[in-house]
Amino acid sequence: MAASLGREWAGIQQFPAATQTKLHELLGKLKQEKVTTLTILVMGKGGVGKSSIVNSIIGERVVPVSAFQSEAPRPILVSRTRLGFTLNIIDTPGLVEGGFVNDQALRIIKEFLLNKTIDILLYVDRLDAYRVDNLDRQVVKAITDGFGKEIWRRGLVVLTHAQLSPPDGLSYEEFFSRRSEALLKVVRLGARIKKQDIQNSPIPVALVENSGRCNKNENDEKVLPNGTAWIPNLIKTITDVVLSGGRSIVVDRKLIEGPNPNDKGKLVIPLIAAFQYFFVIKRIQKWIREDIAQEGRPSWA
Repeated sequence: MAASLGREWAGIQQFPAATQTKLHELLGKLKQEKVTTLTILVMGKGGVGKSSIVNSIIGERVVPVSAFQSEAPRPILVSRTRLGFTLNIIDTPGLVEGGFVNDQALRIIKEFLLNKTIDILLYVDRLDAYRVDNLDRQVVKAITDGFGKEIWRRGLVVLTHAQLSPPDGLSYEEFFSRRSEALLKVVRLGARIKKQDIQNSPIPVALVENSGRCNKNENDEKVLPNGTAWIPNLIKTITDVVLSGGRSIVVDRKLIEGPNPNDKGKLVIPLIAAFQYFFVIKRIQKWIREDIAQEGRPSWA
């Protein structure tokens, strides 16, 4: 486990002036709402760009990234401060190994998060992964089982590798819409969220392009094919989720270990005792009284 605590967020000065201005506006908006600390949890399968997102947001290479090396086996916490605001980002190992959900990785993540508060979940996948399957659903289910359904009220889907050319016959916006809808359906099924709940409180989707070859606008900001400057747009989406309601997730021992089955049994004990008293004991007492009343006097009396 690696951690960088209390350091000044110097990387923000590496962004273009237009991006810096937007980020400071968003940080100011959070502080106005009494939000001075923000902890972001980044999760997903391996190789989807989680660590690169952390580096892009911080503006520094704080997490090693290499196409020829496996991911870090343990979570990494990066913490930066700026003008009285503290940003914590937690990068995590991929949740899939050998085509199955890696339960050990999930346990390590939960233990690492003990006594921490999760304000935002970034569920990361790739825009250029054209299909979703049962494994995607299992990953979402594992996150839900580990942290509770409520974590998706503070969640957003992030799609990396967003600078792509869609398949023939599809516009960029149409391809993005279809890919988003397919993945959100998997999230709804894996998290057991009703479709109506998704419609009333939709999970937002943000696009990311971490590559150094990403196109730029006239302000030198990295932009998506639709012209959106994606770093300030991602931070804006995070800000909107934080301020839209929903409670942060406090990771305590009960959340990690799950409900105690004995506790559930304790709740049933009073009901069983009441049933026995009114339907068994009281009935037996009634029968005894009736037998006594019907019993005749002995002949010698």
